[in-house]
Amino acid sequence: MTEIVLFHHAQGQTEGFVGFADELRAAGHTVHTPDYFDGRTFTSVEEAVGYRDEVGREELMRRAGAAVDGLPAEVLWMGMSLGAVFAQLEAQTRPGALGAVFLYGVLPPEALDSTWPAGLPAQVHGMVDDPWIDWDAEVAPFAEASGAEVFRYPGTRHLFGEVGNVDYDSDAAGLLRERVLAFASRVG
Repeated sequence: MTEIVLFHHAQGQTEGFVGFADELRAAGHTVHTPDYFDGRTFTSVEEAVGYRDEVGREELMRRAGAAVDGLPAEVLWMGMSLGAVFAQLEAQTRPGALGAVFLYGVLPPEALDSTWPAGLPAQVHGMVDDPWIDWDAEVAPFAEASGAEVFRYPGTRHLFGEVGNVDYDSDAAGLLRERVLAFASRVG
């Protein structure tokens, strides 16, 4: 099957995050889950964002990059929210990527000082009225540059695919998992 690198969101490697990785493994994929928060998890978004800001974007990017050094080039890069930035950076700058899946956000390619590799398949998943996603300024330019499949789910929640999170939505989460698993099998 497919080798996947899954970057966690700002709340860290929560039980829901680990559960999602385990679902990918149960489908036969090899999944790496780099922890660039040194084992810390947060129950509130406010605490998580505070820690993110305290550590700083550059340091988190360094940690995330160091955590994947030595992995093969031919992987599916996947990230949740904050982790989508790290997955996007790796997919855009490391030759050999199989594809990328961005859960709960993505940036225009130029925001990471590079272009999206021609022909590299990608998916973006998020809720239509998620206050953390800018569909017009971030997702639309990414989709135009990459040709990504973009899936917009009805609702206002952010981490809607994570079991145990206050944002969890079972119907949307089921559809998200179905689409991600199909994509992972297709690119692998």
